Amino acid sequence: MDVAGLPLHPLIVHATVVLTPLTVLALLLGAFWPAARRRLGIVTPLAALAVLVLVPVTVAAGLSLAEVIGPIPAVERHRMLGEMLLPWAIALFVVAAAQWAWFRYGDARVRRDRPAAARAVVIALTVASVVVGVGTVVMIVLIGDSGARAVWGGLLG
Repeated sequence: MDVAGLPLHPLIVHATVVLTPLTVLALLLGAFWPAARRRLGIVTPLAALAVLVLVPVTVAAGLSLAEVIGPIPAVERHRMLGEMLLPWAIALFVVAAAQWAWFRYGDARVRRDRPAAARAVVIALTVASVVVGVGTVVMIVLIGDSGARAVWGGLLG
């Protein structure tokens, strides 16, 4: 997989590396700051959907590049970690969509009829947002570090 003779992976990975933490930030802002949640609206789940599309494309491009490079232990570690990001991207999308749908359609009605249930849902969404957000960012850091070491490790020591 290449674009104009350049491998696609190093080109598209930057979009994934930038958009994923920004989406996590939007998710966490939505969980803890109602004004931000209202302003962000549908943007957070749409960004999470973009991450969900970018991750498999980035992984496929990386696998294609790994075939060209050959079996190098640092690249294999990077590949292994990169393949672990998809479940986190799925969870990021599910939680972002659930958060948006809850506060858009369910919160006011349920809060009026069953306030304890509404509070439980908000707490569950907040906990899920933190777990998914932290897990996703940790994976991005680990993957990025292993990729940088695979590329630059031999050159810089």
